[in-house]
Amino acid sequence: MILIDYQGHQIRLTQERLTHILQHPEMLTMEEEIKTTLQYPEEVRRSKTDTCVILSYRFYQNTQVGNKWLCVVTKYLNDDAFVITAYLTHRIKSGELIWQQK
Repeated sequence: MILIDYQGHQIRLTQERLTHILQHPEMLTMEEEIKTTLQYPEEVRRSKTDTCVILSYRFYQNTQVGNKWLCVVTKYLNDDAFVITAYLTHRIKSGELIWQQK
């Protein structure tokens, strides 16, 4: 599946990665939110451990585990970009702030 990020880049989300993400019970109903978070993030940060990895965050109320940030982890290479994973978290990780919703 091809998703579009907030800058209009095409991002691959393979069936294998989607299956892995949705195996976590709290993520079972979050497939549409993954797409929305990539396209309309509230905050985007660069990973501290891999400069090719971008963390896109959007806050959701009333998830299966309460009010949480959804983090979609994407790897950007010269000629490819793909989702590594996605998860719910109570806080945004530190790392270089790339973009923030105004």
